[in-house]
Amino acid sequence: MNIGQFYRKAVAAGIAADLRGKKEIDLLLGEAAEEYRKAGKEDRKYFDADRLFNPYADSRLLAGDPDAPVRRILVGIDIDGGELHLAQTLNREADGPKIDLVLGHHPMGPAQIRMFDVMRLQAGLLALHGVTISAAEQLMDKRIDEVERRLLSANASRTVDLARALGLPLMCLHTAADNCVAKYLTDLFAAKKPARLKDILKLLRSIPEYEKSMRLQAPPKIISGKESHSCGKIFVDMTGGTEGAKDIFEKLVSAGVSTIVGMHMSEEHLANARKAGINVVIAGHIPSDVLGLNLLLDQVEKAGRLDCVSVSGFERFRR
Repeated sequence: MNIGQFYRKAVAAGIAADLRGKKEIDLLLGEAAEEYRKAGKEDRKYFDADRLFNPYADSRLLAGDPDAPVRRILVGIDIDGGELHLAQTLNREADGPKIDLVLGHHPMGPAQIRMFDVMRLQAGLLALHGVTISAAEQLMDKRIDEVERRLLSANASRTVDLARALGLPLMCLHTAADNCVAKYLTDLFAAKKPARLKDILKLLRSIPEYEKSMRLQAPPKIISGKESHSCGKIFVDMTGGTEGAKDIFEKLVSAGVSTIVGMHMSEEHLANARKAGINVVIAGHIPSDVLGLNLLLDQVEKAGRLDCVSVSGFERFRR
């Protein structure tokens, strides 16, 4: 396959795993198409054409020729100058295949600047768990505005500029991959029906990505509640750009949610979760990111196996 096909297959995998369903994705893509249709000539110059097939602003092909073939990729959770120079060094070696694409998880360039766009996904997920969509959207609007203002000051193009200077194709897949881990764990808990928080820990520890994290002394951990507490209704909070609204926990409890399984949680969010009386299990940020990328790559590789060089917290586990 070529880089452009890789990119589209990855986006398609993220869409297939989106818990909101095809109807919502079709609505978002239709709105983007309508915006483009109505845009004037000047506005079209700045329109992100990827929005016509990719609803995730934080997942983009950032540099490189989409028609170039891809056989070997360097994959990391975070990509910076060190990883790019490693790719260049490997490509200078006389023997062995070259790095055709550098793939990062966390967003860079315009994908970082526009990350706040994908946070609207969280309102849809909250609605699926019984929070009224109006309450979810109003709470998320405030948080989205905060994140947008914070991102305005970022030197987001730094790594992308370096990739272009080195002649290295660069891509980031954030929400597209996070959707995969959110669906995987949601389906797992629905199938296994854990009764106690200790059962959630046991299930997580049986997954290779989390088992590796345990060996690195970063195990899944209960940060609100006790192992003996009942799970009740579980909300897997693994996607949607970044941490959501800090005032959402009472709404979730009112909707019947008893346990959140997430990647991470700030101290302010945790204080509010404890005040609301909701259990919180932190699966782990990096192992969850690794799991999401692995699940996504499994789907992409249905078109042909790729050679992966793992760096920056990533390890390839195939299923």
